[in-house]
Amino acid sequence: MVDYHATNNQTQEYSSGGIYMEQENDWDRDLLLDPAWEKQQRKTFTAWCNSHLRKAGTQIDNIEEDFRDGLKLMLLLEVISGERLPKPERGKMRVHKINNVNKALDFIASKGVKLVSIGAEEIVDGNAKMTLGMIWTIILRFAIQDISVEETSAKEGLLLWCQRKTAPYKNVNVNNFHISWKDGLAFNALIHRHRPELIDYDKLRKDDPVHNLNNAFEVAEKYLDIPKMLDAEDIVGTLRPDEKAIMTYVSCFYHAFSGAQKAETAANRICKVLAVNQENEHLMEDYEKLASDLLEWIRRTIPWLENRAPEKTMTEMQQKLEDFRDYRRTHKPPKVQEKCQLEINFNTLQTKLRLSNRPAFMPSEGRMVSDINGSWHKLEGAEKGYEEWLLNEIRRLERLDHLAEKFRQKATIHESWTDGKEAMLTQKDFETATLSEVKALLKKHEAFESDLAAHQDRVEQIAAIAQELNELDYYDSPSVNARCQKICEQWDILGSLTQNRREALERTEKQLESIDELYLEYAKRAAPFNNWMEGAMEDLQDMFIVHNIEEIQGLITAHEQFKSTLPEANKEREAIQAIQAEVQKIAQYNGIKLAGANPYTSITPESIDNKWDKVEQLVPQRDQALQEELARQQSNDHLRRQFATQANVVGPWIQNKMEEIGRISIEMNGTLEDQLTNLREYEQRIIEYKPNIDQLEGDHQLIQEALIFDNKYTSYTMEHLRVGWEQLLTTIARTINEIENQILTRDAKGISQEQLHEYRTSFNHFDKKRTGMMDADDFRALLIATGNSLGEAEFTRIMGIVDPNNSGAVTFQAFIDFMSRETTDTDTADQVIASFKILAGDKNFITAEELRRELPPDQAEYCIARMAPYAGPDATPGALDYMSFSTALYGESDL
Repeated sequence: MVDYHATNNQTQEYSSGGIYMEQENDWDRDLLLDPAWEKQQRKTFTAWCNSHLRKAGTQIDNIEEDFRDGLKLMLLLEVISGERLPKPERGKMRVHKINNVNKALDFIASKGVKLVSIGAEEIVDGNAKMTLGMIWTIILRFAIQDISVEETSAKEGLLLWCQRKTAPYKNVNVNNFHISWKDGLAFNALIHRHRPELIDYDKLRKDDPVHNLNNAFEVAEKYLDIPKMLDAEDIVGTLRPDEKAIMTYVSCFYHAFSGAQKAETAANRICKVLAVNQENEHLMEDYEKLASDLLEWIRRTIPWLENRAPEKTMTEMQQKLEDFRDYRRTHKPPKVQEKCQLEINFNTLQTKLRLSNRPAFMPSEGRMVSDINGSWHKLEGAEKGYEEWLLNEIRRLERLDHLAEKFRQKATIHESWTDGKEAMLTQKDFETATLSEVKALLKKHEAFESDLAAHQDRVEQIAAIAQELNELDYYDSPSVNARCQKICEQWDILGSLTQNRREALERTEKQLESIDELYLEYAKRAAPFNNWMEGAMEDLQDMFIVHNIEEIQGLITAHEQFKSTLPEANKEREAIQAIQAEVQKIAQYNGIKLAGANPYTSITPESIDNKWDKVEQLVPQRDQALQEELARQQSNDHLRRQFATQANVVGPWIQNKMEEIGRISIEMNGTLEDQLTNLREYEQRIIEYKPNIDQLEGDHQLIQEALIFDNKYTSYTMEHLRVGWEQLLTTIARTINEIENQILTRDAKGISQEQLHEYRTSFNHFDKKRTGMMDADDFRALLIATGNSLGEAEFTRIMGIVDPNNSGAVTFQAFIDFMSRETTDTDTADQVIASFKILAGDKNFITAEELRRELPPDQAEYCIARMAPYAGPDATPGALDYMSFSTALYGESDL
């Protein structure tokens, strides 16, 4: 006779061809079972068969004898399968018995079970080993095969079920179907888990296995209708109890508690749904906090940027500019990243909500992405206006400082000139003077009037500068105005005094005849020349401010023109000095004793020579100052070129990358993972370009520190490039996030790579403008091309799904979400309600105690905290409304 377990790893299969359990191979090849095992199997298998045969009003006493004619075997199969077998033969001959057993074996085989080496003859002959093997095969197929826990089946599923049910119990560790059950605690734990009122588990002792086993067997038989299939003494007295006997017995417990198993399945579904909801709520809270923080930062920053309170000095305004640069370098970049991350989190959350069939997330009022973008736009507008105001204010203060210094110089020169003039004009020296002295005084006064007229222009310049300082709101205008007023009043007094003195001298002019023509000529020529020298010295010491090379070169050209007039001026000086020399010559020749200085002028030859020397000293100093300014302007021009050279490279580079990302976002090359890898590498290459931006920022800072306000070598500004760079980083991050969301959609909805490729190809074909989105007409054409029959109502429904905000544009992500939503089943509110109903024992409400018993602690408390009290007519104290809670998870539209 052949061993029906002769081949290791044989498998029994369903009729559909799937493997449901590996063939057991616990018998020895010579068919010699351990006597203790055989005894346990006989008792267990007999009790198991009788538990079913009693439903037909019969039973067996000897397992190998009572199945020999095949009649009770066929009856057993009809009871456990609920199907009718062919009519048995009632003859007593061996052939009749073999035919009956073959009908039973054929029925077993029709259920997808391969009976290896088990023949009807062995059963008819009463072969105990073969009979036990056949019964074990029946038990496997009809009692154990359909057990499934978390996608496991048969033996593994039954073992996992036992482990989960007994996990909370001390001294119980189920790892197998033999020695793990010897002390009886596992059997008691299974009963106590489902029917705690039947067993006082805490009173059981691990060192009393016989009592434990008998207690479990008696309770099972009395209250659970599970017949006693094992003897406690046999189990305890065996080194290793028979695995098949234990499995058979334990399977009866599984089926007895099948109702509880349904509750566990329902609890698992609810746990899954709650876990998704908890994660989504956590993401929503994170979004709200991040959005609030970012909006608060923007709210605090905009007033600072809108503050246009000017400072009085250049130093204070330059500190404001430095504070603004620090904001640009340090404070704003992290907020740009936060804004980008906020949009990515929002898109990811919406994708997860769509995939889990939840309502879309609506942030609290004022915290929408569009609200943040609007606030950000206001921030950047304020930022741009603030920078323009700073630079304009610095230009204004620079000009004010220049004008104020110019005012002080001209005022000092004028005040120095007017010093003592009032005393001179009010003296009465002519009243006692001789005729010649009076004539000299008159000529001297005429020279003074000439000098006075020459200084009129300077007084007007002083007044004009003071007026300009007032118009430009110079902070020290009061002192400037006071000084200017004093100069103007003094000038009026000098004019009046000059007129009075002239009238007085003219009254005595008729008495004065003698005049020294040479002195007079000297005075007339010396006065304008002296004034010219003073003007030349003033011009040579005049402050200048220029902004480019052309302006400084214009000043240098003007200075060179001035220097070209010096030889002619020197000739005039020599001519004037020759007049004085002629006076001395005539005096000496005629023996005239000169009384002192030239009576017609206070300008001495020595003062002319001293001023001329001063002019000659100031000319090279002016040369040096102009050359230094030329060098500074050349340096500024170098800074302009340096910035422009880099900007003219960075600007097109950013534009090119933006265009490349636009192309990538509408193309589909390789798998999504390949695209994601390529995009992240592409993003890394963009990030590696950051030193070029930093270098440009450094060049821009040098330009600002040099107070350069224009650049003719480039059309790019640093502001333009900053915005472009931030947009580039944001765009690549958004594109990566779109691919990640597509992967989430694909994995959650079971979309194949080929389907995704087909979706992308179809979308790109109808995306005529290559913008990554399409209008309603193009989308309608796409739906028709993908096999959707559309009426106007159906198309309106679909547009409400893919474009809920009525933006008029459909993105690729919205398209694949729609396609997956239309073809993939997800959990619904109805399913969750049905699961809660199972846990509640078919009641319309559930209690906190039931939730805590069936769900993990954190998820049970999550439900309890959010469920409203049940208000139905059948309500009891503590009843909770699970229907409203389930509906809230999905939104009213799902029901």
